[in-house]
Amino acid sequence: MTKHFDLALLGFGNVGRATARLLASKQEFLRLHHGVTFRVVGIHTLRHGCAIDPEGIELLRAVRLVERGQSLAELSQLAEPPDVPAFLRTCGASVLFESIPVNYETGQPALDYLRTALELGMHAITANKGPVVHGYEALSRLAEERRLSFLFESAVMDGAPIFSLWSQALPGAVMNGFRGILNSTTNYILTRMESGESFGQALSHAQQIGIAETDPSGDIEGWDAAVKVAALVTVLMGRACTPAQVERTGIAGLTPDDLQQASRDGKRWKLVCSAGWEGSVLTTRVAPELVDAADPLFNVSGTSSAITFFSDVLPALTVIEADPGPQTTAFGLLADFLRAAR
Repeated sequence: MTKHFDLALLGFGNVGRATARLLASKQEFLRLHHGVTFRVVGIHTLRHGCAIDPEGIELLRAVRLVERGQSLAELSQLAEPPDVPAFLRTCGASVLFESIPVNYETGQPALDYLRTALELGMHAITANKGPVVHGYEALSRLAEERRLSFLFESAVMDGAPIFSLWSQALPGAVMNGFRGILNSTTNYILTRMESGESFGQALSHAQQIGIAETDPSGDIEGWDAAVKVAALVTVLMGRACTPAQVERTGIAGLTPDDLQQASRDGKRWKLVCSAGWEGSVLTTRVAPELVDAADPLFNVSGTSSAITFFSDVLPALTVIEADPGPQTTAFGLLADFLRAAR
């Protein structure tokens, strides 16, 4: 039996466009192997307008328009709504993919958009860490009440199955803590500084290839890593945690000499994210650490990321993701869509 879904994309930056490309390439595969058909009936962007078409939007044409700096309006069969809530009400989708920029402090406005989607009867799927940290319990409860899904696999480690690993593959396990590299930008910068580049040179190169923002402070100061720690603690350890509660030190204090001296000593500097129990106190931390060759994080270089989980049944389980990009984040969104479809 085939199930059909009308989809809406909120946010059409690198991740949103990668999601559109992936959906277009997987359309026949999903029909044949999962019994799922779909059409995208709405796309909303910050800078390129929006398109709503109940008969379906041509995804690759939408991608081309935005990448040429043009408006999506020519693909729309309806007038552009005045705001995002009106877009959600008008487009008539049954699934929302949300990938707008993260707000570390409050999770807004994505938090309200996801809540609106659930209230309108949509499955809510996000790549955004903010709503997971600041709205996990409320959004999960609302989704359950409406017999819908609130899913967020791509919020941490792109498309690597971190959250679903615990919910589906490790039933009965209790997480005691974790330790990992969760910010690709800082790991890339530190890797280049090991070869002698200055911090500024390494950052400039990261911006040129699109993994660092024009304002990179969220990465450099450890906020992106901290919000990921908070999301993992909140969801997988069952303890509400915000980024402000995570002890945080960024990488700006490290110099090329620091990294090259570490290399001569057979060690490397990494921005390490961790959480664990010290007696009855749960500690959460983001900070540079020296690691040696025996550490599973030692060979995690460039834009790659990794995490080691510690539980009551598995002493250490490490997941490594090599060189992720928007396409891997898009896969996490697609995987969540198939979970919702089931």
